[in-house]
Amino acid sequence: MTTDANSLNEAQPSALQTLLTTSSSQSSHPQHLTNLAIQIAHNLEHQHLWTGLRIHHVSPIDSTPLPRPMVSGLPPQRLYIHPDEQIALLQTQKAKGKTGLGEVKTEREWVLPSHLREKWTLRRFAEVFEKVGIMPPANEDDDEDEEEQQDNKWRDKKRVVLATVDDDSTIVYYIVHDGIIKPRQN
Repeated sequence: MTTDANSLNEAQPSALQTLLTTSSSQSSHPQHLTNLAIQIAHNLEHQHLWTGLRIHHVSPIDSTPLPRPMVSGLPPQRLYIHPDEQIALLQTQKAKGKTGLGEVKTEREWVLPSHLREKWTLRRFAEVFEKVGIMPPANEDDDEDEEEQQDNKWRDKKRVVLATVDDDSTIVYYIVHDGIIKPRQN
């Protein structure tokens, strides 16, 4: 058996690199933005245990292209609890003689992929918020009840999770709301 010396020294592509090179985009977005969305979805699934991930190229509101591909999915636990909802949950638990917030159902979230070098303005955020709903649409193959998802009376403002990737592949996540939100209670 003979082996080429060069083939032994070649580094094998990572799982993410293989995913990026094998995925082809049917959208009108530039390939680098689609790859960024794929990278974020991969990180959410494998590092943060999100489920039901989906990459959106078209607005669920008016079926026009989104400003950039966006990701939606279910985090393993609720990312944000409105301060008034938090008070109501605490009062309910107190009435039951229990402490803490109790069981809080997770909600689908919009994720906005970005790169650290990008400059975000209020206008650019407004373009994104204009094209997304308060809640992302549920996946057809998930066991989610879309009516139940939309029924959270406390979720009345649009929000996205801004996922920012650095050159070293570090990703940080920030919750960005559309408008002014009541501060959390401590």
